[in-house]
Amino acid sequence: MSALSHKERLTQVIVGPHVSEKSTATADRNRQVVFKVRRDATKDEVKRAVEYLFEVKVDRVTVTRVPGKTKRFGLSRGKRSDWKKAYVRLAPGHDLDFISAE
Repeated sequence: MSALSHKERLTQVIVGPHVSEKSTATADRNRQVVFKVRRDATKDEVKRAVEYLFEVKVDRVTVTRVPGKTKRFGLSRGKRSDWKKAYVRLAPGHDLDFISAE
């Protein structure tokens, strides 16, 4: 894999931040940030992507697979897509703030 395609892959690993009550409470307590990531992303890729994109030091990454819910649309049944989220713990002294990044 060339250096250019490697950096391109790192920019595509993180889909976006996952904001919920649980992720906000986790961020306040444990210096963790929750991201929605690609389903084929590994812990090592998530760590390298966060360090590359946000220029912070990552201490630990925990990945969770979230199964999609089954829903009904009138008489037909459907299913939401499965997705993956990553809990990224930042090293001491590092912080990631989405709100003040304007």
